Amino acid sequence: MASSLTCAGVVWAFLSFLCAAASCVGFFMPYWLLGSQLEKSVSFGTFRRCSYPVRDESRQTTVMVEQCGRYASFQAIPSAEWRICTVVTGLGCGLLLLVALTALMGCCVSELISRTVGRVAGGIQFLGGKCSCGEGIGT
Repeated sequence: MASSLTCAGVVWAFLSFLCAAASCVGFFMPYWLLGSQLEKSVSFGTFRRCSYPVRDESRQTTVMVEQCGRYASFQAIPSAEWRICTVVTGLGCGLLLLVALTALMGCCVSELISRTVGRVAGGIQFLGGKCSCGEGIGT
């Protein structure tokens, strides 16, 4: 197996993959905010939630649904800021994963990644990291 990466490039490729995987897992998990409501533990992320209140029209009360799930639609996400965060974080995770998988392929295929491609990929990875951290949105 020939590689187009130096030793530092191989370390970068594996660390990039680990960071991209951690970002994607964090994006899909609903544990961004934890708290309690109606004496129940609740948590939610950008597009997933666990233990959320629902209005029971037959009894005219609010009950807690104790399960995890996605919002029914993109418009059901509670605010415009959370919708923007969902899109930007998803794009950032996608960029990070694309660069990490390309770098891992560079460990196995010779002449896949040149010095210029490595620098461009690092810039894309930096941009993806900024997007997945939510920089520039309400900060």
